[in-house]
Amino acid sequence: MIRLQNVSKIYKPNTGALSNVSLHIKAGEFVSIVGQSGSGKTTFAKLLFAEERPTKGEVIIGDWDISRIRQSEIPILRRQIGIVFQDYKLLPRKTVEENVAFALEVAGAGPSRIKKIVPQVLKIVGLSDKLGRYPRQLSGGEQQRVSIARSLVHTPKILVADEPTGNLDTIHSMEIIELLKRINEYGTTVVLVSHDRDIVNALKKRVITLHDGEIASDIERGKYMI
Repeated sequence: MIRLQNVSKIYKPNTGALSNVSLHIKAGEFVSIVGQSGSGKTTFAKLLFAEERPTKGEVIIGDWDISRIRQSEIPILRRQIGIVFQDYKLLPRKTVEENVAFALEVAGAGPSRIKKIVPQVLKIVGLSDKLGRYPRQLSGGEQQRVSIARSLVHTPKILVADEPTGNLDTIHSMEIIELLKRINEYGTTVVLVSHDRDIVNALKKRVITLHDGEIASDIERGKYMI
């Protein structure tokens, strides 16, 4: 599903973010990518959805070679990869329903498909009763649920969550993690990028630790020790 082979990423003039990283994430896995600030974990996430290209090596996502993907193909790739960010990235003047629908509209979906899909994904994240609310009327946890719903509209094979609990308190953080676990149980591969030791350790899933751009450990049912 996801394969990195001898991947390095160097930013100009000469700043190394990743160095000779090789790993394989199987379809249906839940994997946490952890590390301290500057370890390379955000760059790793950006490589997965082609916001960045590797300086050398190969990044393979399913049948896509990110190293050689054409710019025109990136939107098609991103419909197969759900992306969740720390800061939600919701449109403040659109309702919950409109925010989720917008992700379908920009992909060219018709009204009938939008009408069918939006209630389905909002039900999954537990926000069926908040359709007409605006982001400012929601808690941080609810806003992140809208973001997750939006990431699910194309039924992605992979969900990349980059610090999804970074702005949340402990209770809302655990609610988001439980939601990600449930999505994983549906068969979606989940890649969680996090610095939160307690959340990662509570998952008891595979943990890949990055340190100075290299893989320091890769442990099944592991712990974030650094």
